[in-house]
Amino acid sequence: MTDQLPQHTHRKLPIALAIVVLTHVPTAHAEEVQVGRYATVRAVPTLAQTNLLAAPVTVQFPGSVDTVGKAVAHLLRPSGYRLAADAVADPARAVLLGLPLPAVHRILGPMPLQSALETLAGPAYRLVEDPAHRLVSFERCPRSRPVRTPILNPGER
Repeated sequence: MTDQLPQHTHRKLPIALAIVVLTHVPTAHAEEVQVGRYATVRAVPTLAQTNLLAAPVTVQFPGSVDTVGKAVAHLLRPSGYRLAADAVADPARAVLLGLPLPAVHRILGPMPLQSALETLAGPAYRLVEDPAHRLVSFERCPRSRPVRTPILNPGER
């Protein structure tokens, strides 16, 4: 038969196939962990695990959450963060936390926890973080910012 390979070629074929397979198999790096036959994942913490305020949140506040303060407490509960004590907070924070929760804020996300807190506070307040003690608070923004003109009803001009 003319289509048969010479005898010495049959011995070299398994070696050649092994070399091809070994050079084309993806190798896992030191920071990767194999999670399946062909899948690996990086063995590093996620952004949300290293920066708790970056954790994504999606929330629909229950009816009992009717103020900004209750909404902030509801968001912080699973995060590992707490609201700083009143004694060390900007006195203006009490005004913010006592405001009614706007209907448009009853459903938030998906967004990072930091963005959700900043959304609840609005542009008049700045989120302050103490990562060492896992505390957050809000400070009133400086009055040097432009004041928004109130929207008046046509009869109020």
